[in-house]
Amino acid sequence: MATARNMKSSFITENPSPFFHYLLSLSPLASLVNSPKKSPRNHKLCTPQNLSLFFLSLILSFTFLGFSILSFLLVSQASSSSCHLSSPSSPFSSPSLKSSEYSPINLVSLLSTTSDDEDEPKLSNSVMVPLPAHGVVRNNVSEEEREFWEQPDGLGYKPCLDFSIGYRKASLKISKEKRRFLVVVASGGLNQQRNQIVDAVVIARILGAALVVPVLQVNLIWGDESEFSDIFDVKHFKRTLQADVRVVSSLPSTHLMSRQTIENKIPYDVSPLWIRNRFFRQLNKEGVLVLKGLDSKLSKNLPYDLQKLRCKVAFHALRYAAPIRELGNRLARRMWIEGPFIALHLRLEKDVWVRTGCLTGLGTEHDDIITKVRESRPEYLTGRLNMTYTKRRLAGLCPLNALEMARLLKALGAPGSARVYVAGGEPFGRNKALQPLVAEFPNVVTKEKLAQNGELSQYINKSSALAAIDYIVSLSSDVFVPSHGGNMGRAMQGHRAYVGHRKYIKPNKRSMLPFFDDTSISDAEFRSIMRKLHSKSQGQPEMRANRRDRDVIAYPIPECMCKHKTGIF
Repeated sequence: MATARNMKSSFITENPSPFFHYLLSLSPLASLVNSPKKSPRNHKLCTPQNLSLFFLSLILSFTFLGFSILSFLLVSQASSSSCHLSSPSSPFSSPSLKSSEYSPINLVSLLSTTSDDEDEPKLSNSVMVPLPAHGVVRNNVSEEEREFWEQPDGLGYKPCLDFSIGYRKASLKISKEKRRFLVVVASGGLNQQRNQIVDAVVIARILGAALVVPVLQVNLIWGDESEFSDIFDVKHFKRTLQADVRVVSSLPSTHLMSRQTIENKIPYDVSPLWIRNRFFRQLNKEGVLVLKGLDSKLSKNLPYDLQKLRCKVAFHALRYAAPIRELGNRLARRMWIEGPFIALHLRLEKDVWVRTGCLTGLGTEHDDIITKVRESRPEYLTGRLNMTYTKRRLAGLCPLNALEMARLLKALGAPGSARVYVAGGEPFGRNKALQPLVAEFPNVVTKEKLAQNGELSQYINKSSALAAIDYIVSLSSDVFVPSHGGNMGRAMQGHRAYVGHRKYIKPNKRSMLPFFDDTSISDAEFRSIMRKLHSKSQGQPEMRANRRDRDVIAYPIPECMCKHKTGIF
């Protein structure tokens, strides 16, 4: 009888499954659980029938005990695996598996049943994947050209978004939050807004709040009034994050206020602890928290689960709206069908020259225009105000102009016949600004040249939509080269790594520019120096290594990518 009482304590107090109740109902042990004790003098315990039932109940009980131990071992093994876990947040999971189904007591039912829930997306189907790289198959190419088009070795790294068991358990409550809401206003250009949206989701997760679809602030420079739904697929955004954060389209009527405090004085590099200490009590009291100016405010070094959430938002949830996606893919195919191509992100727009404090390289007439604008709007100039143009340039703080980009591409082995897609806004100086590049690479193409029959007409003065189209086409390029650092370059660096380590050449401006100005070295020496300087910065796997200046969106290894034999690509 002591055995029976111990079994009751070890199973029944753990919210037993219906399967266990069914087992107990077949056994005389059920009377020991559900009935009061009676005197043995009134019962004949040792009849053959009772002994048979007793031994049958023991067999059934030990069978169920074996199932429970097996379930516990499976879950324990899953929690220790970093790359092969099938979870609702893993690229290798089935969309039918939900967080609640990973407790040991419920895993038995998973072995024989599946869900018909089609609302939870499979991550392998949600990531934006580029068209395949071409490679070099022709025999009549130089070794330099073959090396230029060659893709880096990914060393077996593939997406690995396996969230911890603790994270998944907390998701059960957070994903159903209906009392506290976070509103975020994202400012800047498209890729700057993307970064803020990523961190908005993470902050909502930290605070355990529901996230209202972010508000895109009107771009003061470009005058773009696009809303979130104009640029991104809202339904996909909600569905992809439904296991992590509850996302709603608007505040409920019970939380609307005539006057709401906007928090916009957030220091840089804040931690999750700082976020909770600063805003949790206020959010609990008011029910609504409005944040503005999030760009680069949240620390780049977060716990693994939150870093993985950043990748999930950036590479899976932030899918562009269908019209933008379809047009971008159409233009990408037009470039891709002709063979391998290069995508350059040229930052030659007027506002870039104003903000960076650099000279255009187009002569005194154009430089004087930039100087006058800069003097009239000194607030546009960003950082290092006491540096001269020459010092800024040699420090790598200025965009490479068209001539410098052309020289770099030639030195690295790009053939003059290569097709070049130029991403970015309208260059200051228009055709004159691009002329040095076109002189070396005649097959220069922009989205305006690729588009047919007014395909871009609906996006006139819509800089965010045009930037999204550039992003889609650039992702499918065989080689991507940014002329300047910044949000687009970092986003493209990480995304190309995440989808298979597509070639990404990051110009080492600080080291290479002195050689651009040295007229004493020969062309052969110049090419050799450029190839040596960039041999380790062409998209190979690179660890983030918890550096404060490295965002997981640009360096997804090791938090979001790991080595394993199978993957989603």
